[in-house]
Amino acid sequence: MAKSKIKSKNGFRKFWRLGLEEFNTGMFDINPDGELIVREGNYQYNIFDIVKKYGTSTEIVFPTIIENRVRDLIETFTAYIKVLGYRGKFFYHYAMKANQTKEFVLPAVAEGANLDVASANELYLVKRMIEQEKFNAKIRVICNGPKTEKYISLIEELKGKGLVVIPIIEDYHELERMTKFKGEVGIRVNLDIKVQSHWDKKFNRFGFTEEELLKIGKVRNLSTLHYHISKQIENIQGFIQPLKRTLALYAQLKEKNPQLDTLDIGGGAGIPFEKKKHFYSGKSLVSQIVRTAKNESDRLGIKHPNLIVEWGSYVAAPAQITIYKILTEKPVGNKGGFSWYVVDGSFMNDLIDTWAIHQKWHVVPVNHLNTRRLEKVWLAGSSCDSDDKYTAGGDYIPLPRLDEAEELYVALLDTGAYQDALASHHCLLSSPAKLIAQNGEIKIARRREQPEEVGKMFGW
Repeated sequence: MAKSKIKSKNGFRKFWRLGLEEFNTGMFDINPDGELIVREGNYQYNIFDIVKKYGTSTEIVFPTIIENRVRDLIETFTAYIKVLGYRGKFFYHYAMKANQTKEFVLPAVAEGANLDVASANELYLVKRMIEQEKFNAKIRVICNGPKTEKYISLIEELKGKGLVVIPIIEDYHELERMTKFKGEVGIRVNLDIKVQSHWDKKFNRFGFTEEELLKIGKVRNLSTLHYHISKQIENIQGFIQPLKRTLALYAQLKEKNPQLDTLDIGGGAGIPFEKKKHFYSGKSLVSQIVRTAKNESDRLGIKHPNLIVEWGSYVAAPAQITIYKILTEKPVGNKGGFSWYVVDGSFMNDLIDTWAIHQKWHVVPVNHLNTRRLEKVWLAGSSCDSDDKYTAGGDYIPLPRLDEAEELYVALLDTGAYQDALASHHCLLSSPAKLIAQNGEIKIARRREQPEEVGKMFGW
């Protein structure tokens, strides 16, 4: 049990790290009743009222956050390109694998995002949206991932219909197959370099080594050199070091491929999930990328390449929160003073990165944010699995005491990237309801599953 020294609304806001742009919580605040609110321009949403009406477990998506982040990203790159005298263009490609939900993809495209797909099925969604005239046919699509014949056939079909679709060649089989492709192509390099990030794989199966690329030399219709160094890169140097190295390779490849004009630096832009320490801003990151690209290109004597980033989590993660109700409390037997708070959802099912990569989330109460007495808590999911838990990496989460709260709800922030596509039905638990909060209104995108609906997925 911990007793806080919070004495004012601003103190509570600071304690829970709300209303801070550097932590992606600028839209979050606390009302006089100690309830979590989210602002959208002059609209505001009382999260406690929403979950009282729609129940839990629930995900709430804020498309305005997606729009703002895409617009800000494009404007920031454009501004630094102009200020620094960079002579290449910038293209933002939203990585659909971060979240393929329509309520994520369409707001990104509306603000000028192009797309990055990783499978035939993702590209099929692009085809559908173009046929439905939801996209301008001039949208650019980069195709990553292993290319099945079905995937390549769809690439060729859409190219034939006038779409700018650029397959990224991953291996020798694709290199041979794409000699028949009549459009521009890209090729991926597997840089022999590691940075501080979530990427901890000793062996990388994607792309060609630097030596292999130089031996290949000329590639038919090569326009783009692509690399992806990592996910959730922890500092700016983790972007700059690979960028310098790839530009040197780019200069060598351009000697035999004069049409090469674009460098795709992939994903990796991080999110300050924990809200506990200083994290680089998008502005500082972009300025260093453009500055480095200019200086290195000038040093190498090459024309400034067009730049592409595929930052999916950067755009998608802050746009969703996941909310649970606390069902009960149990003491942690061998951890003095700690309690388990059991929620009406599942971390293994709904927020699988909790379990898969030990993601740390920012957890705040939905109500009783203004309480002065807090409990040291670990969270447990509702499945019968000992791994279905969130312990903040062995630390604890401060939350209001249940004996002082008639009912308590908690929100996990920044849950918009990857969790939906990775979600499962362990113990046949239902997926959360998904609500869309936009223009001051709440719409239901996905209702909470009923037992018979979940059963049908398993043949019952």
